[in-house]
Amino acid sequence: MNNQDKIKKLIDLRAEAKLGGGLKRIEAQHKKGKFTARERIDMLLDEGSFEEFDMFVTHRCTNFELEKSKYLGDGVVTGHGTIDGRVVYVFAQDFTIFGGSLSETFAIKICKIMDMAMKAGAPIIGINDSGGARIQEGVTSLAGYAEIFERNILASGVIPQISAIFGPCAGGAVYSPALTDFIMMNEQNSYMFVTGPKVVKTVTGEDISIEDLGGGKVHASKSGVAHFLVENEKEGLMLLRKLLCYLPQNNLEDPIITDCTDPIERKEEFLNEIIPESPNQPYDIKDVIHLIVDYGEFMEIHRNYAKNIVVGFAKFNGQPVGIVANQPNYLAGVLDIESSRKAARFVRFCDSFNIPVVTLVDVPGFLPGSKQEYGGIITHGAKLMFAYGEATVPKITITLRKSYGGAHDVMSCKQLRGDLNYAWPTAEIAVMGATGAVEVLEGKKIREIDDAEERAKFIADHEDQYKEKFANPYQAASYGYIDDIIEPMNTRFRIIRGLQSLVTKKLINPPKKHSNIPL
Repeated sequence: MNNQDKIKKLIDLRAEAKLGGGLKRIEAQHKKGKFTARERIDMLLDEGSFEEFDMFVTHRCTNFELEKSKYLGDGVVTGHGTIDGRVVYVFAQDFTIFGGSLSETFAIKICKIMDMAMKAGAPIIGINDSGGARIQEGVTSLAGYAEIFERNILASGVIPQISAIFGPCAGGAVYSPALTDFIMMNEQNSYMFVTGPKVVKTVTGEDISIEDLGGGKVHASKSGVAHFLVENEKEGLMLLRKLLCYLPQNNLEDPIITDCTDPIERKEEFLNEIIPESPNQPYDIKDVIHLIVDYGEFMEIHRNYAKNIVVGFAKFNGQPVGIVANQPNYLAGVLDIESSRKAARFVRFCDSFNIPVVTLVDVPGFLPGSKQEYGGIITHGAKLMFAYGEATVPKITITLRKSYGGAHDVMSCKQLRGDLNYAWPTAEIAVMGATGAVEVLEGKKIREIDDAEERAKFIADHEDQYKEKFANPYQAASYGYIDDIIEPMNTRFRIIRGLQSLVTKKLINPPKKHSNIPL
């Protein structure tokens, strides 16, 4: 074989590898409304930037005559490329080869690219579309999953890890995405569960569909497993590109600050009127967020889960930040198990990757009731407190209206090392609301009053006294717990000035192996 023949062989093998499981299986993939692994990578990365590795890898299994069926690449495409010029590492499972099932060599390919991402200090993006472990390989397949899990764990907090679920992801396969920072699912073809409907039916007798058990809508709204839910793969891949613009390459770098033409001093007079006169009347906290961030652009995380708290990314004068905000428009913005977990995880992510946190507070307290107590609201609420108290990134907190009881402490108060704690004039910082406070403080006197009108007047008078003292931010400001009381329309300016002053912030936690967060 001369040199030209050898080159031709290389070209032919590359062409064969790029066909995956063959044209028929590619067509079957397209008929399901799904793209192939390489098509997904091409859409995700900058044009022409993908460098593929291990294209010629094949499986080593001889069980059940599997050696008679070998495909180049063995069911996963791995390599690196760029997104907006920044290096990222990527793997995409290829459903056209053995249903994307994981073999020993399949796992070795993923582990290799994850190791390269760690050495380079660059994000890793995994696109999942797999039938699970390759049964013919037995324990070597299970060992392969565990090798991946260990790398997910060691990479946590070092490089951003993002998972896109664009097909099946079941059994042990779900735990790699679960260990990553963000999970995306699409409405059409993705699902995740530890055990499928047939096993559930056999073991528990419950009759449930794949979609109801582990579809994208379920995990985006009920379990909170999925951070993003998209209509189709193309939308999802564009969203992943957008997400990367808020994140640094790794934990030793800061997020990239971009040029901004949105004026720092832009005033929003509507903010002076947005808080209703009645303390029980709701408003949409997202209206506040859109008015104060650059160009009104806010990338919400967990949009459909625990809606009583809002988290996501935005920019202030080109500086990426994480925003955590109580949502008065849903359950009055109360903190419960789900919202505490949601916000705690987000704050810890931001702290891991040097992203400042801006907190907008309007919280009446923790949700009461036996369901919450039995579910462990004490432990889950402590997660959020722990996350804020542990975080060393710049933290700016603005209290818009209510900030009551333990929920005041949890929401990035000054004592949890909040750097700048501002309040609007409409802020109410107290142990509890006026009605509850009067019932506690004056309960005995109230019970002694027989006349209903006289009792009502007594309660109203004392509520007014309590409101006069606590339904404003000035007492907290007198103790220095609030650094300044600001005019709402100047909120954007004050946040940006605050972030600029905290650019050189240095804060180091006590030496330790790691914290023991209340899981």
